[in-house]
Amino acid sequence: METALFDYDLPESFIAQQPAEPRDSSRLLVLHRVDGRIEHRIFREIGDYLRAGDLLVANDSRVIPARLHGRKATGGEVEIFLLRQQDDAGVQWECLVRGRGLREGVKVALTDALEAVVTAVTPAGTRIVEFSEPVHPYLEQLGEVPLPPYITAYTGDRERYQTVYSRPEGSVAAPTAGLHFTPELLIALRQAGVAFDTVTLHVGLDTFKPVESAHVEEHHIHTEWAELSSATARRINDATLARQRIIAVGTTTARTLEWGATGAQGIDPYDAQACPWQRVAAFVGDVNLFIYPGYRFRAIDALITNFHLPRSSLLMLVSAFIGQMHPDDPDAGRQILLATYAEAKREGYRFFSFGDAMLIL
Repeated sequence: METALFDYDLPESFIAQQPAEPRDSSRLLVLHRVDGRIEHRIFREIGDYLRAGDLLVANDSRVIPARLHGRKATGGEVEIFLLRQQDDAGVQWECLVRGRGLREGVKVALTDALEAVVTAVTPAGTRIVEFSEPVHPYLEQLGEVPLPPYITAYTGDRERYQTVYSRPEGSVAAPTAGLHFTPELLIALRQAGVAFDTVTLHVGLDTFKPVESAHVEEHHIHTEWAELSSATARRINDATLARQRIIAVGTTTARTLEWGATGAQGIDPYDAQACPWQRVAAFVGDVNLFIYPGYRFRAIDALITNFHLPRSSLLMLVSAFIGQMHPDDPDAGRQILLATYAEAKREGYRFFSFGDAMLIL
C-alpha cells in the first residue's frame, strides 16, 4: 500500500494554536463506521452516544518538561530534549540534542550541580546522555514542556497540555484525545453508568513524524513504554464477556489495548487465523505495534481521537479501525476517513493536538 495514499492537503489555518476553553467546548465529529454517516456535536454531548456499561479506557501518562538548556565548556549553547529514560534511576536518557560538536564525551553544564555527558551516538542520530544525578528533581525548575512543532503561537498555562487525569510522568507529547475531558464531564458520565479506567503509555516524539517509506508495510514503527495492569485487564475482559463496549480514548490507548490482545501474548497481530476477539493480557514493557489497514482490532469497539497529520501512522490506525466494518473493500477505511476529513475542513473543524475531536462508532 502506497504511503502517498494517506496524504491530504491541510492549510495552516486549520491547525489549532490555542485549545478550546473550557476543554469540553471543543467540537465533536461523530462518524458511524458502517455507513460513513457524520454528525456534528460538541464534546460535552458525547454522553449522548455512550450507554451504561460502556468502559472508557484512557492513557494517564503525564508530559514531562523534557526540553533542557545548557552550555558546553566552550560556552556554546546546547538544547537537550529528553526522549526516553534508559535506566531505573533516571540518570541515563536517549535524547535529541541541538548544538555544535555534540559527539561522544562532550560535557554540558545545566546548573552548578547538574552536568550531562554524551556517552553514545545512536544510528538514528539521537544521543545517549548520562546526567551526574537523577534528572527528574530538576525538571520542574529547568525544563520546558515541549509543544508539537506545529503549535507556534501558544502562550497559555502549560498545564493545559496535560489531561485532567494524568498521573505518571514520562511522555514528551500529550495523549491529546483526552484533553477534551473535564472533571465535571467524567463525573456526569460515571453517574450515567459509564465506567472509566486507565492504561499508561509514555508518548514519544516520533508520534509527530510522517511515515517516510514509499510503502506503508516498509515502515518500522517507533517503540514506546506502556503498562496495562492486571486489574485493568481483568476489568476489560469482564466487560467484553458481558458484551459491553470498550471505548479507547486516543490512538495510544488503542495501541496499548491491542498489544495486550496480541503482542503481549505472542500473537502475530496480522495473523488471519488468530482469534477474531482476544482477551487482553496485563503487561509492562515496550510496545511497537504498527496498525494499518488490514489489521483486525480485537480489544476495542469505539475510538475517541483528534484529527491527525497527513501520512502519519495515526492516520493509518484510524483508517484500519474504520475499514474493519468493510471487510470486502480493503480501501474503504481510508476513503471514508479522507472524505470525513474533507467534510471537517468544510465545516471549519480545528486539527491536531489542540484541535477538535472525533468519536468513531
